This record gives sequence, structure tokens and C-alpha cells, in this order.
Amino acid sequence: MDIALLIIGFVFMLLGILGSFLPVLPGPPISWIGLLLLYLTKAIPNNWWILGITLAIALIVFALDYIIPAMGAKKFGGTRAGMIGTTIGLIIGLLAPIPGGIIIGPFVGAFLGELSAKADNKTALKAAFGSFLGFLTGTFMKFVVAVVYLGLFISTAWEYRAALFPYFDYSIQTVLSEIGFLVDVGISPS
Repeated sequence: MDIALLIIGFVFMLLGILGSFLPVLPGPPISWIGLLLLYLTKAIPNNWWILGITLAIALIVFALDYIIPAMGAKKFGGTRAGMIGTTIGLIIGLLAPIPGGIIIGPFVGAFLGELSAKADNKTALKAAFGSFLGFLTGTFMKFVVAVVYLGLFISTAWEYRAALFPYFDYSIQTVLSEIGFLVDVGISPS
């Protein structure tokens, strides 16, 4: 059961990193579920402080992901249409087979969204830049949190590897000791 929880938790960690870029997946909360699954194994002792702090961080970053782009768009004179355009542009940029679509899509989407709200070109460009800057800030923040959670996941699994993989750890030690023995005798392993 521990191995299944470990593997599923690792999949959640990877989905969390992917969710940092995809608007349909909440990256940090998904990564936190991966951490939770790791701590639910029998091999790793429960640490409710770690889980509580990482959950609070995941929820704060999740909320900020919606607030920061709106603040960026508002600061640069953007409207709701620009925010909607940013999201649509991101989805199209992800699906379109163009290089840099994930970066170009939100900017073009925000620009077209502002133009549809009857803004002139200069105002639309300024608001698109603000919306795009907010999007990049939120994405970067989610990515950093998801990568830190992955590092925490890997370091915790590595720390308790003997309890998670008792037979695997034993066989590695056996192989290494045999190689060491062969080197001591003067025979090179092939």
C-alpha cells in the first residue's frame, strides 16, 4: 500500500507542476495532495505541522493566483474583458502548435479583450501588458511552490527510503558490498 501511495503521490506532484501553467489545474493544491499521500504511508511518520503549513501556503498561493493578474490589469488600466482575453489566449496558446504560445497567447488575448471593450490601441496595449505581467507573476509563484513541494516530497521519501523500500534497500546494499569486495580483491566489475 505504501508503494501505491508513493507512486500516486508522485503523480500528483507532477500534475501540480503542470498545473502551474495550465489554468484548469490548481497547481499548488494538487502538489499538496501529493505530500498528503506521502505522509499517509505507514513508513513515514505523520507531521501535521508540515502538512498544515504547506496547505496554508498552497491555499494562499491559489487565492493570489486570481488576485495578482486582476491587480496587474487594474494597475495598467485593464478591464474584465482583458482578463477574460488573457485566459482564452492562454488556452489557445497551449493548444496551438506555435513556439512560445504559452507566452504569446495570454498577451494577444488580453490585447484583443481590451480592444473588444472599446479601448484604443495604446490603452489596450498597456492593459494587456499589465494583465500579462500579472499572469506571469502568478504562474511563477505557483511553479516555485510546486517545485519546492516536489523537493520536500523527494527529500522526505529519500529520508525514509529504508522503511518505504525495505527489500530494495537491502538488495542495493548487497550489490554495493559485492562490488566493493570485487574491487578489494582486484577484480574489476563488468
